[in-house]
Amino acid sequence: MNAPFKTPAPSADPTEAPLWDLTDLYASRDDARIASDLEAARAVVDRMNGLQGRMLAERADPAALGATLNQAISLYEQASDRLGALGAYAFLAASTARDDAGAQGFEADLRQKTTAIATPTVWLTLEINALDEAEIEAALAADAGAANWRPWLRRVRAMKPHELSQELETFIAEKLPIASQWPRLFDETLAALRVESGKDKLTLAEALNQLSDPKAARRRSAAEGLNTALAARTSTLALVMNTVAADKAMEDRWRGFKRPADSRHLANEVDGESVDAMAEAVAAAYAKLSHRYYALKAKALGKARLDQWDRNAPLETTAPRGFDWTQGRELVLESFGDLGGDFAERAGRFFDKPWIDGRARAGKQSGAYAHPVTADRHPYVFLNWMGERRDVLTLAHELGHGVHQTLAAEKGTLLADTPLTLAETASIFAEGLTFDRLLASAPKSEQRGLLAGRIEDGLNTVVRQIAFHRFETRFHDERARGEVSADRLGELWLEEMGASLGPAVTLNPGYDAWWSYVSHFVHSPFYVYAYAFGDLLVAALMETRRKDPDGFTPLYRDLLAGGGTRTYVEALEPFGLNPRDPAFWTIGTERLERLIDQFEALG
Repeated sequence: MNAPFKTPAPSADPTEAPLWDLTDLYASRDDARIASDLEAARAVVDRMNGLQGRMLAERADPAALGATLNQAISLYEQASDRLGALGAYAFLAASTARDDAGAQGFEADLRQKTTAIATPTVWLTLEINALDEAEIEAALAADAGAANWRPWLRRVRAMKPHELSQELETFIAEKLPIASQWPRLFDETLAALRVESGKDKLTLAEALNQLSDPKAARRRSAAEGLNTALAARTSTLALVMNTVAADKAMEDRWRGFKRPADSRHLANEVDGESVDAMAEAVAAAYAKLSHRYYALKAKALGKARLDQWDRNAPLETTAPRGFDWTQGRELVLESFGDLGGDFAERAGRFFDKPWIDGRARAGKQSGAYAHPVTADRHPYVFLNWMGERRDVLTLAHELGHGVHQTLAAEKGTLLADTPLTLAETASIFAEGLTFDRLLASAPKSEQRGLLAGRIEDGLNTVVRQIAFHRFETRFHDERARGEVSADRLGELWLEEMGASLGPAVTLNPGYDAWWSYVSHFVHSPFYVYAYAFGDLLVAALMETRRKDPDGFTPLYRDLLAGGGTRTYVEALEPFGLNPRDPAFWTIGTERLERLIDQFEALG
């Protein structure tokens, strides 16, 4: 028998962050339903594979082709639901137990088993893309069920120029569990990391949180401890980065992608030129955003320059307002209530049900996420609650994802899947609403500090993520010419962070190792620009809401409920917004600049 996952006992204290209960998925990794669901998924895949070749045989008969398309894709979704729930359970349980070898082994083994079942389905998209556009259009016109899959087919057809033979697609799918061991090594390395800060030994999440401590000595101690802890691991983490990038480059080369980010752009349904334009617009605004703000903050703290560990320092040396779990919950739910509709009710379910794991503890990986699982299940939210203002905003952010996922679930798993260009919309919007409530309810003495925090969150989401994107782009470009050393990674990091932070921030010795804890570089290459994309997009939406709050809510709900059925351009049309217009991106940077104006005026 396998040992159970090491999970702390739930607390009866409502002010303490909760633990989730994964038994809605499976009772334990010994649950007999795991084996039965694997077999059920295999049976669905076998039924689907019995249709192989029929679409090409029926290409001259629109009605028959439409019926087969509908049947094949429906079976594919059923298999995805079974396998997705299995994979989600293994990942969710392992993410709270990165120090448990049994949990990590179970996740890896289950990934291998689900991949073996799913791999024989690679024929489906290949056969769909072997059809002519006119043949598909005729089939969709002839069969209403098939027509329902049009948005999913749009994404499948977009991949047509980059698809390989069935043998190569099968090979790539079969080696995925092996390639996934590199991100696993990354996660386990960082989960085991302990940061010496004074007499304390901190986890990565605790050390990063201490960088916001009111006391400069504690911030410096955490930063210097992080310098030492990360530097000791950069050779391993650089190897992981290089291997992930080389593996991606090889597949990109076979698929005919010209630039390392192109596959991500395709998945996001956005052209690379638009992303480049956004990144250039943000970089061009560094001086009037981050450079200007950090100079103002240095002055407010009585310094000529900020040390890098002072970027997120509170302005006051007294302890900032803390929040217990109950207070955080109330603030976030009230913020969702401000939006109207059923948003607060949907967010409330995550608290009423054990769908949130918020308690920070040893072995739990750092960071936060909302996992959608599958459309026929429910999402789960993961974060490391420390009781800080930023934790309240993180809770709002992840619940925004969760509410988005529950709304889109009505479309089914395949159609609910949202490109990254829209995936951050609800999360950043919820974060903004929560901040507005925090600011409105704060005493005047706290308002300047809160405003500083909001500006810093904006800089971290827009400026910092674009700096991450530029660092990542340069790394992949250099990796194409050969392995990039940990020292060179540090040089690239310092160059891009220095450019984004500006002359008012000192990049202290040891900061060159801090690239090594950014998980997106390993788990989801070129993900990071989506945060900036989403923040700037949300700024435009919030300006729209400000003009007509009542008219905005139903349009916004419809946008989220649409999941991945519309491109981001189509989704923004009802609001009268055009993201193809360069002026669209300046709405967000100008909004952030106004906040800095307000901060300067309060000084």
